[in-house]
Amino acid sequence: MLLVLCVDLDDDLGRKTGLETPVIGRDAVEDAAVALATADPEDSDVNVLFEGIHLHDDLPDEEIEVAAVTGLDGSDVAANRKVGEEVDTVLARISASKDVRAIVVTDGAQDESVLPVIRSRVTIDSVRRVVVRQAQDLESMYYTIKQVLDDPETRGTILVPLGILLLIYPLAIIADQLGLPGAVFGFTSGLLGLYVLGRGLGVERLLDAAVDHARSILYAGRVTLITYVVAAALLVIGGVEGVQTLDQLQASRGSLTALEVLAALLYGAIRWFAAAGITSSLGRVTDEYLDEAFEWRYLNAPFYVLAIAAVLHGVSFYFLGYGSLSYLAAALTGGTILGLFSTLAFAVAESRFPNKASA
Repeated sequence: MLLVLCVDLDDDLGRKTGLETPVIGRDAVEDAAVALATADPEDSDVNVLFEGIHLHDDLPDEEIEVAAVTGLDGSDVAANRKVGEEVDTVLARISASKDVRAIVVTDGAQDESVLPVIRSRVTIDSVRRVVVRQAQDLESMYYTIKQVLDDPETRGTILVPLGILLLIYPLAIIADQLGLPGAVFGFTSGLLGLYVLGRGLGVERLLDAAVDHARSILYAGRVTLITYVVAAALLVIGGVEGVQTLDQLQASRGSLTALEVLAALLYGAIRWFAAAGITSSLGRVTDEYLDEAFEWRYLNAPFYVLAIAAVLHGVSFYFLGYGSLSYLAAALTGGTILGLFSTLAFAVAESRFPNKASA
């Protein structure tokens, strides 16, 4: 039996039409193609579905079936897994006893990344990539380029390298410090490169999403909003304290090795960094409890922060020459025991006192 398998890795069919997948049978696939063409006439997956129908009708001499399978939008691993599950569903429905061979129909190299997943389930005779013929006049070229740049999947591939290329020259100008005209040209080129790079990475969308997320946290009364601000302030204080500790040590000892510089910065900042970690983790635990999604293992976070802080404090204290080897061993042992104790304690608590989230 021959199976014509139309692959839509990013699930345009399901997202834009609301149809359940997989779609099995010629009439069902034709209805799905018409529905997708109605919802988005410019979607290339429409051509994939119609190509599958064309292959089904063009091979009347043998037993043949056509089906459409979809993945998920955003995650390649999850998308490949979902395609594999839908292929299993198709094979179970059409025939479990017959030898099935497949012709895979896609619209590009991205969808073809799922071929190993399909090949592990059914023998693939051939792969058909649908390429739509376009007019070659200037207007069609402009429209095609505009569509490509508006597509987040392809604009990053084009605009990000271009933005980096435009940033090379201003970086060279800054490094050489050669004259005002060159600096002005480099600054202008740098601004253009940053703009193109930002467009390619979709920075404006990330900023909009960050603002919307912050607004929702503020209106929802999230404790993490306060704890994150406090944690950020503690991190700044810790960084300043680490620099001051380094300055004091250099004033008393003179030149320091790279290891001593790192130990001094860590020794001065670790207490404040630990306080920041504990504050932010307790805020997150509080929000999870208020959302009725609390689990006992969430309480491991502040204890892990304390354990890591104890280990780093002992290591930096020892390398600065303030503590003995026994103190270092005690700090390492204490941090390890604290982490193990919290893990076991909250695992036991979760098993004996289950909550709504774990249930």
